[in-house]
Amino acid sequence: MPKVLLTGGSGFIAAHILDILLARGYDVVTTVRSKAKGDAIFAAHPGIQRQKLSYVTVEDVAEDGAFDEVSTLQPRDPPIELQSLTVNVAQAVKSNPPLDYVIHTASPFHSNFTDPIKELLNPAINGTTGILRAIKAYAPTVRRVVITSSFAAIANSVSTPKVYDESSWNPVTWEEAVTEPVQAYRGSKTFAEKAAWKFVETENPHFDLATMNPPLVYGPVVHDLNSLDNLNTSNQRIRDFIQGKCTDDVLPPTGTFLWTDVRDLALAHVRAIEVPEAGGKRFLVTAGLYSMKRLVDAIRQTHPELSSKLPKNPVDDTPANIYGYDNSRATQLLGINFRTLEMSVQDTVASLLKIST
Repeated sequence: MPKVLLTGGSGFIAAHILDILLARGYDVVTTVRSKAKGDAIFAAHPGIQRQKLSYVTVEDVAEDGAFDEVSTLQPRDPPIELQSLTVNVAQAVKSNPPLDYVIHTASPFHSNFTDPIKELLNPAINGTTGILRAIKAYAPTVRRVVITSSFAAIANSVSTPKVYDESSWNPVTWEEAVTEPVQAYRGSKTFAEKAAWKFVETENPHFDLATMNPPLVYGPVVHDLNSLDNLNTSNQRIRDFIQGKCTDDVLPPTGTFLWTDVRDLALAHVRAIEVPEAGGKRFLVTAGLYSMKRLVDAIRQTHPELSSKLPKNPVDDTPANIYGYDNSRATQLLGINFRTLEMSVQDTVASLLKIST
């Protein structure tokens, strides 16, 4: 079977990608930031033979040369010893047997930054271009790289289009990103994705590229998570509602009125390495429009036992002239049949309640 390098394998989205890859028979080597995270991945897949799944530690994906060195670790007898062995930094791209595909989900992000250039913008750009340089130099068998970008690289708050699609780009400038904190994250995603496309255009590597551009991502948690304090940003909204932290009828602003389920997004990543025509394309991976009111209504509908913790008459902030979206590339080319918001919320809430008990 083909072999895939999956970066950031312990993350919210990547954990779902890993499940799909293994279910479809791929051999997977994933990067993690620590031995503990790698061992947790092994523990979550006890029935998977070690030759089908391995991990290496890359402590900082933005470090120069982080993916350059050779990872020659292959599971052999005795497996227990190899499962507990980690490699410091930079050992991912070269492997034996060689890689066929790379799915790059790992991207530095945190909201508590003081220097947007050093702590957010440069790490995002360097992490993306760094792995592409390493693949070109050391992994000649890789045929395609799929990168997790974001709707943040598509959204336009200056001149909102009537319909968002893959031709849309965020017009954020470097000056805005370094001076306006709210623009720093959007800039990091936009500049990192643009750097990836520029790399392919100017370096003419042996692989092609596809990018995933999801908006807010909801869905059940399957990665190792011991506290709801460490949830991804989108799911924190659902957590706050089911914990009774937002009982006012005036809800937090929706902000981005597009969403997707993490399982559909994960499948889109995998389909992007399976569908030949996906190469060279961006994908707006969204299930459609929603709002905070619709989210609350979905929680009440799927988990009526939580009604007392929810706003009784939530106000919908969806504007009358809300933008549209075109997700036909994801549905038609990748074959994604998106879940409804109610389906996603039902499974997400159940997942969060399980972690909190």
